[in-house]
Amino acid sequence: MFLASVWGLVGFVFSIALIGVVLGISLAEIPDLSRRIVPFSGGVLTGIACFWILPEIAEQVSWVVALAGAGAGFGLLWTIDRFLHPVCEADSLQGFAGPLLAASSVHSFFDGWSLAVAQSGPSNGFRTALLLGVAAHKLPEGLALGVLLLGATGSAWKAGSSAFLVQSTMWLGALMALFLASHLSAYGASALLAVAAGVFVYLGYHAVEGQAHQRGWGNAMVPAALGAAGAALLKLLPGA
Repeated sequence: MFLASVWGLVGFVFSIALIGVVLGISLAEIPDLSRRIVPFSGGVLTGIACFWILPEIAEQVSWVVALAGAGAGFGLLWTIDRFLHPVCEADSLQGFAGPLLAASSVHSFFDGWSLAVAQSGPSNGFRTALLLGVAAHKLPEGLALGVLLLGATGSAWKAGSSAFLVQSTMWLGALMALFLASHLSAYGASALLAVAAGVFVYLGYHAVEGQAHQRGWGNAMVPAALGAAGAALLKLLPGA
């Protein structure tokens, strides 16, 4: 019964994420909208990192771990982009898919992990609150993922299948939490998730920067700010 409950919750959140991915890909295929949706999605990605992931890590362990991990993730991608290989070209999202998929997979893994661990939480209220929190950010996360992967791969099929695989890591996270949770400390899990948050922030910036080179910083920053604000406002939902 317990295992069935965990799988049901993961399936519910997984479905919400895929709905967001499909919406993102569909909207991004409209040329006039895509120019606005890419920076908007970059803002959403940054907002999810700053208003969802990092505060949750700080609450579980500390802001020191949250900010240090995020700084490490941001610095790692900056170093790769600056000295080894461009993460993405100034006028496109080419090369963007790999880092985005890696960070998103870590994030989704720990979404599944959290859902599974919460089922042994102290109360029904705690379990419900965590479910609502995870579910609430999965729709905009899926939207951002669909838009950015379409720009990075140039193919709706590749973007959709890649996003499906990324979100599928929730199942792996839930499975690992059920059987191996005792082998990974809270600090270790939080540090990995903080690194993913830092990668999200860097990729969000790059998505905005690419559009800024084409359309100007003003035209890119407005939708980006709206995306980040939307992610922040979701935190006001009951239970988030």
